[in-house]
Amino acid sequence: MGGGSAPQGEPLDTLVVGLFAAAGPSIPAPPALSALLGADLDTWMQQRHFKAKPGECLTVHRPGETPTTLILVGLGDEAAYGLINLQEAAAAAARAAADNRATSVGLAIPPGPLTPAEAARAIAQAVRLSLYEDQRFKSEPKPGRQPERVALIGLPADADAGLATMDATCAGVELARQLVAAPPNVATPQHLADTAAAIAREHGLSLQVLERADCEALGMGAYLGVAQGSDLPPKFIHLTYRPEAGASRRVVLVGKGLTFDSGGYNLKTAGSQIEMMKYDMGGSAAVLGAARAIAQLKPADVEVHVIVASCENMISGGAVHPGDILTASNGRTIEINNTDAEGRLTLADALVYASRLEPDAIVDLATLTGACVIALGEEMAGLWSNHDGLAAALLEAGEASGESLWRMPLRPSYKKGLKSGVADLKNTGPRPGGSITAALFLQDFVSGDLPWAHLDIAGTVWTEKGRSLDPSGATGFGVRTLVAWVCHGAPLGAT
Repeated sequence: MGGGSAPQGEPLDTLVVGLFAAAGPSIPAPPALSALLGADLDTWMQQRHFKAKPGECLTVHRPGETPTTLILVGLGDEAAYGLINLQEAAAAAARAAADNRATSVGLAIPPGPLTPAEAARAIAQAVRLSLYEDQRFKSEPKPGRQPERVALIGLPADADAGLATMDATCAGVELARQLVAAPPNVATPQHLADTAAAIAREHGLSLQVLERADCEALGMGAYLGVAQGSDLPPKFIHLTYRPEAGASRRVVLVGKGLTFDSGGYNLKTAGSQIEMMKYDMGGSAAVLGAARAIAQLKPADVEVHVIVASCENMISGGAVHPGDILTASNGRTIEINNTDAEGRLTLADALVYASRLEPDAIVDLATLTGACVIALGEEMAGLWSNHDGLAAALLEAGEASGESLWRMPLRPSYKKGLKSGVADLKNTGPRPGGSITAALFLQDFVSGDLPWAHLDIAGTVWTEKGRSLDPSGATGFGVRTLVAWVCHGAPLGAT
């Protein structure tokens, strides 16, 4: 996939042209487009009710001509045009081209406020990720729909610089999608450990996997309390990237790794999406996907630790009871008033472990609460942080990568909802503000004022209908933000 104009002598069978919506009844279009269609373009588009709304596509077949297919894609209002609109247009056009079995596609989509390199990266990612198909578990996979060649038209040659990180980032997103989409009898704790081992082996990272006995020795009672109901042994994964020349900064990425969540004795019932609880390890998928991308990109001067406390939350004679009291590895005692609030228990010990690495910052990602889905819907993840610089850096990384984050409050007074009469705290608070009390619970296991951020990705990790560059199913949300934050930005903001 290259930038610049299409190579001479290699005609394209499909041309995509992006058009802005008009304030009036007609849409202004380049003269070259009228020449291609040989028609009064304004009248022609009006007859076909093309309004150039964001992502709207109109396909024109031109038998015997070159290109044989022309796709008009709407960009929406030019004044509001930005990265999200560009990605949406590129993804919609790519799907339209694939539906027409295009083999070579030229994309003439304006960069808007983005630099040519930023636009090239965004378009290339949108094309690749929007055409992703997971057919691993089908007995008769369909042929792939990826075009053989894609050219970016109208961008200068130096736009190619934006493609340098595209393959690594997309590969990380695709790995995260594969992990989340895999059924729970495949994506087990051992499978996550094996995935981490493959990343370490292929890219020269170091890996430590703590077994149950190792975790017991470290006093990880909260994590092991969740794991004790499953026949599958827990795997505590610690994957590390170190640059060859050493590093002056260290960050830790922590991902919730519940490969299946039955709810425990507070069993999930009909309507609670128990059949979809394979995606409760979306946080671990995101950090492992980011690790794969970071390992390929090899950023200088930053050491990256990836932590996953992986297990299942199951029901058995040995499962944790409602009312049990567990002791985390920092000595804090936790009354279990809801066994379905298990992810925060595994993260508690993971955050204690991460804090002991003395990093410059910790970021955790988790499909933690339904309350966050109610608050922010399915297009934005919630962000909580005890450090303004870190929060700003993550918001900037999310905006630059096309993943929307919204900062939420860490209101100290809400912590009284976690007060227990028999232990240091309960694992859930009252229903109002549930995503906030969950974040406050996690903060209790971060050392002192160590910069920390929590991303609740419960609403963004999966989509039933598809959105923008995400086909239906697993989205791989979080990978692009983490890669942008680690590889291209100051970890604690411009401070």
